[in-house]
Amino acid sequence: MRYAQLRAFHHVALHGGFSRAAEALNQTQPSLSDQVRRLEQDHDTLLFYREGRRVRLTGAGEDLFLLTRRFFEVEDQIGRHLERSRAAVSGTLRIMADSALHISEALVRFRRRHPGVLVQIASGNSEQVLSALRGYDAEIGILGSLDPAPDLTCVDLGESPIVAIAARGLLPAGTVSLSLDDLRRVPLVFRERGSRTRSGLEEAARRDGIRLSPVIEVEGREAMREVVATGTGVGFISDAELGHDPRIERVPLSGLTLMMTETLVYLTQRRDVPAIRAFMREWDGPAGA
Repeated sequence: MRYAQLRAFHHVALHGGFSRAAEALNQTQPSLSDQVRRLEQDHDTLLFYREGRRVRLTGAGEDLFLLTRRFFEVEDQIGRHLERSRAAVSGTLRIMADSALHISEALVRFRRRHPGVLVQIASGNSEQVLSALRGYDAEIGILGSLDPAPDLTCVDLGESPIVAIAARGLLPAGTVSLSLDDLRRVPLVFRERGSRTRSGLEEAARRDGIRLSPVIEVEGREAMREVVATGTGVGFISDAELGHDPRIERVPLSGLTLMMTETLVYLTQRRDVPAIRAFMREWDGPAGA
């Protein structure tokens, strides 16, 4: 049973004949007749009595017509609902990001061109960003080191090394870098599980047979920075997102290279949502972000 066959049957029953149904659907009468005939043959059921140019529903046809009227009524309701949803989304752009620094200039351009759109920005790690996108709770996501997925459209924002950060004066004077072995002897501040920065660091340590145990776990990049700034321990962040904070010093990691790739992502099937389409028109790639 195909949608086109049900649609053909429904309109023949609705209009009382093949000619008027074909005209309503802007199809040829032979094509419409063939679709109804295939529906009858596939299910070994006679749906119409053919009496010259006139048709009359059989008992099975009357029962099916009752069902198709419900079906196509619901289809119309779905279409109206989606149009209302489309209009509502066009007034709001929800962005969930592990860091919005990479799209700050694109946001400025977007706001300049679309002052009537409300932009809502929430923070989250990579798992939370993907969950929000797939749950239709966000239109745009920004996250790190994304593995390809068939349902996502991705824009590469570039990559930068992961570095350690510590409050000034926490580490011994003259410390210019930290190795994985060094990290075993300093208090560590990790982000929550699901953070790609944390996952990359822990994976590198496991390969070297080193176990890293945090003294503090904190949710969110900004919260982690604040905890580190108090002198509680050493945290980790993408170099591109470090910014300037006089309370914190940057310490490169030695003996390993951990890169964080930042990615802009949205659900491919939602590419025609007005807010997404409008934002992507303002996007001019990593150089502009």
